[in-house]
Amino acid sequence: MGLKWTDSLDIAIELDEAHPDVDPMQVNFVDLREWVLALSDFEDEPEHSGERILEAIQMAWIEERQ
Repeated sequence: MGLKWTDSLDIAIELDEAHPDVDPMQVNFVDLREWVLALSDFEDEPEHSGERILEAIQMAWIEERQ
């Protein structure tokens, strides 16, 4: 079963592996959304994302880095 927008921690882990040289605190939501959609395990509808979901993913990614 693939990743959904609500799988913020799992998405954050995948993003950290895919973009190890990126500071998650500096990523804008437009890029973040595109990177999530590009993950091979991601299977949710693109239009189901929103600012709150992207913020949760970004925060989980920051936490994962620490």
